[in-house]
Amino acid sequence: MQMKPVFCRLSQLQTLPRKIPSVAFKSNHSLAHEYVPGPEPSHVYRNAHQVFDTTPDLDVVSATTIIGQFARLHQYREAVQLFSRMLFLNITPNEFTFGTVIHSSTSLGDLNLGRQFQACAMKMGLNYMVFVGSAVLDLYAKMGSSQEAQRAFEDIQHPNIVSYTALIHGYLKKGRFEEAFDLFKQMPERNIVSWNAMIGGFSQMGQNEEAVNLFVEMIREGLVPDQYTFPRAIIAAANIAALEMGRSFHACAVKTLGELSVFVGNSLISFYAKCGSMEDSLRLFYELPESTIVSWNAVICGFAQNGRGEDAVDLYERMRNTGLRPDSVTLLGLLWACNHAGLVDKGYSYLNRARLEYPSLLKPKHYACTVDLLSRHGCFKEAQEFLRDLPFNPGVGFWKALLGGCRIHSNTELGALAGRNILDLDPKDASSYIMLSNAHSAAGRWQDASVIRQEMQERGLKRIPASSWIEIKSKIHVFVNCDRSHHQKDGIYSVLNFIYWEIDTD
Repeated sequence: MQMKPVFCRLSQLQTLPRKIPSVAFKSNHSLAHEYVPGPEPSHVYRNAHQVFDTTPDLDVVSATTIIGQFARLHQYREAVQLFSRMLFLNITPNEFTFGTVIHSSTSLGDLNLGRQFQACAMKMGLNYMVFVGSAVLDLYAKMGSSQEAQRAFEDIQHPNIVSYTALIHGYLKKGRFEEAFDLFKQMPERNIVSWNAMIGGFSQMGQNEEAVNLFVEMIREGLVPDQYTFPRAIIAAANIAALEMGRSFHACAVKTLGELSVFVGNSLISFYAKCGSMEDSLRLFYELPESTIVSWNAVICGFAQNGRGEDAVDLYERMRNTGLRPDSVTLLGLLWACNHAGLVDKGYSYLNRARLEYPSLLKPKHYACTVDLLSRHGCFKEAQEFLRDLPFNPGVGFWKALLGGCRIHSNTELGALAGRNILDLDPKDASSYIMLSNAHSAAGRWQDASVIRQEMQERGLKRIPASSWIEIKSKIHVFVNCDRSHHQKDGIYSVLNFIYWEIDTD
């Protein structure tokens, strides 16, 4: 494989120690431990090749150590370049060399490059070694190829915790929850990293109840959560609005960690905001020793979610006065707040200001939120002009936003246009048919609503069942439409039947 020379950033290379050449004279066994960047000034190399070329008696250990140092500095292309240089100098790579460059290809998001390294390692008979196999497994898991990740796992002679955790991550990314859980239970040893992977993976894929239950199980098994565990569990609790459960997680974090990090603090700010407890959210925000853009975003989005648009706008202006630059999430939360509070002019002006000041931050979702802002408040002329002037073709979400406004204000003509565009763009989306049918029903066009429902049935599309949950004594009970799996189903349905009877008799 050939690569064009890539020059390193001088500011990052300054952490490379001046003593690299002299260290190379030391024994290969001690080199890897002594090659650690220190605070002292160092020689600045013009490119990656000069590091090798100025190191006397370069061998596989010193070469691998230098490649690893570039990788740790996030100079992944340079690490790969040095691997090519290593082969050119007839230095045979070992398992640690391959593990490092395969991880570099993963960080670069280059699947083909990783496959080339895997093939080279297989040719040398190193693919079964755990350091190489785990790196290959991690590559496929993060690139979304769970089947290849599984094959890589099976090739490893003695898989370790890293191997198991990487495959679990791959399963979760593909929504293969049962396989992930089974593999997790099969692990000969589970540490905090593997528990964190399970809790975070289930939460990210929308399996928040399972994530919360896993956290509780981990505590019962005697493991001590760390600063990475708590945010995962707290976010899962926030997603199901389990206020009392989250409060207990908060107390556990204070008891376990003492002083809360910004990472944990931000997750708690977001948790209380999502649960509607803005007072607790604000208290934590003001108690943070150092607030980041994530902290400000959590409160701004919390105000927006709880219908306090003016408060969100005021906080945004305060943030601007501190000199902190907004990001994409900030702008979306601000537009969302203006939408919920009916601040049409203010929201539209914020978008136009962002077009001038932060054009790179604007994504399609910001424009879609603006369409929703205009149409929800009956500004259909402005919404149509806005859609027409977009720098890209609007997707389904834009037309759904317009249709939602048409439904509120009974604009049947424009709603029909939005409906046609929705079905043309995504004829297999069941939610689009439901939304269009509801819009026809709201306008009293029952025949049109029936036609849409019929077309949905003919296409074999099914509506996702509605779900709800309730928290009782810090335990989450989840219910799906027509669900009879709950262990207290007989008592539940008896109460429901009694309520129906009371309503009928009234």
